[in-house]
Amino acid sequence: MPDWLARRSVWIVGAAVVLVILVMAGLPLIASTQIVRDRIAFQMSAWSGYRVKLNNSPEIHVWPTFRAVLSDVTLLDWNEAEPKTVLAAERVEMDLSALAALRGDVVFTRMRLVRPVLRLTERNEKLRLPAPQDWGRLNRSVETARDAVSKAPTDPDTSGLPGDTFGTIEFEQGRVIADDGNQQTNIVTSLSGSLEWPALNRQVALLASGIWHGESVSLTASSTQPLILLGGGRAPLTFSLQAAPANVSFTGSASLAGDNFIDGQLKIAAPSLAGLIDWTHALSLPTNSVGPVELSARIVGDVRRLKFEDTVLNIAGSSGNGLIDVSFSAGDPLVAGTLAFDTLNLPALIQAFSPISTGPTNAEGLSQSIGGGDFDFDLRFSAANATFGNATLTNVAAAAKVNDELATFDISDATAFGGTIQFGVRADRTEGRETVELRMVGERIDLSRLAAALGRERLVPQAPCTFSLALKGPGADLQSVLRSGSGTVSASLGPGTISGLNLDAFFEHSAAGEFFPLSAIEEGSLPIDGAEFKASITKGVAGLETAVARSGAYTISLDGLVPLAGRALALYGRISESAEDEASEEAPLSFFVGGSWSAPFIAPLTNYR
Repeated sequence: MPDWLARRSVWIVGAAVVLVILVMAGLPLIASTQIVRDRIAFQMSAWSGYRVKLNNSPEIHVWPTFRAVLSDVTLLDWNEAEPKTVLAAERVEMDLSALAALRGDVVFTRMRLVRPVLRLTERNEKLRLPAPQDWGRLNRSVETARDAVSKAPTDPDTSGLPGDTFGTIEFEQGRVIADDGNQQTNIVTSLSGSLEWPALNRQVALLASGIWHGESVSLTASSTQPLILLGGGRAPLTFSLQAAPANVSFTGSASLAGDNFIDGQLKIAAPSLAGLIDWTHALSLPTNSVGPVELSARIVGDVRRLKFEDTVLNIAGSSGNGLIDVSFSAGDPLVAGTLAFDTLNLPALIQAFSPISTGPTNAEGLSQSIGGGDFDFDLRFSAANATFGNATLTNVAAAAKVNDELATFDISDATAFGGTIQFGVRADRTEGRETVELRMVGERIDLSRLAAALGRERLVPQAPCTFSLALKGPGADLQSVLRSGSGTVSASLGPGTISGLNLDAFFEHSAAGEFFPLSAIEEGSLPIDGAEFKASITKGVAGLETAVARSGAYTISLDGLVPLAGRALALYGRISESAEDEASEEAPLSFFVGGSWSAPFIAPLTNYR
């Protein structure tokens, strides 16, 4: 390199260093005269469209970056009589452009909000930000996008969208609150994250974490056309939400204005359906044992109606597919649809949609059944196979309907326990308390298999049976209905046996003339040729009209009262020979059955032998 060129390079480098030193030394002086609180407030207001109030003068820092630090910053609406706070932050740190500052201008490249509080107004159960002024730069940019969308809704021209530099907004330990005019309620707390938006016509990315409904939540979202998205047009959108109660992801397109259209692939996974519903405060379930649940579907719709197409639902190990439709018309939202399962966990379905609870009631005395004024349901289910404990059902068709006044769950058809079975429960809430109807019909059912599935095997005949049960009464749970209900029950049994009844042992203990527990004759079984049973139920007590079993040469009959909810038994029985010798002088054996369902006893009234 020639000497003159080397000397020139040294002078250039030296001049640049001197210039940098002068700029660094002069920035505080420039800031003290040019970058004043009014200029910062003006720029913040120009972007947001809100009134900006700075209670203290900014602190200017030059190293390691040129930035301003403001304390006690407030954004308010433009109500002159009673301005309301929109956003308040304890501290705001701004990275500023040094070159713009030298020109006497303020350009933000990064803003950090420390402990900000965003206040939403709550009216008619809807949350909104107070409206900014139309001249706000963000608002004008969205209006420009809205005009482009109105001219070409399906393919708006994005070339005219503003490309103003925006930068990055970070937030730390913030809150979002709802203000209904009377009180303020936390929506999100411990909110931290960032909004990366280099320019208004470029991609935006949101990363945030916070606490919502008592659970830590992480959220990421991005869109390549944010202005079109906010302006009512369809634009790409992806988001992901992660929390202990659920993970949710969406990839597709959406519109965040007007009717809030959405079209894309949705995935939801939760370790417990009841836990997810309880976390979102969407509705109530009668049990906490339903779960886990996974849903994958294409979701299409707007604020009036959402369709879940090609739905794949896995709940409690049962996988089904079909269509779900959610409409938001007048009244409660309606969830309707049809789902087909290869294998269905029937107890989980019953627990989720049964109109009555088998557990405790809530404070109002109503059962904790699904719905409860939050959502209405009209769902159809089918399954090639279904499980109920150790039992297997085939060709199952079921339906669930729920609204504020009426809830029903029906298994209209199922092949099970060697025959066919139907089951239905209906809860009417029109009078402020639930009046429940239960019905069950079975044809050619193997009672022993049904009893095993229900866990009620004691003294149940092992025989084919055709039966019907109809029960109606007030109650908040199953036990209440059994104690108060009225209706009818009947059954016809074919040949079989009754485990836990030994007729020879019965005669032996009766001959002693003293009462004895039923457990004393439970070794062995009683063969039967058939049996008939019919009873009328009044206020939870079945009055026997017919109760006859035939066992070889003997006929066994019962008469009296049987409480359905485990209260004391009061039965009179009779054992006689089916074809008595006309010359025989022996009288039939009569006996009394008392005690309870769990521990009955026998008291002989006459000695047959």
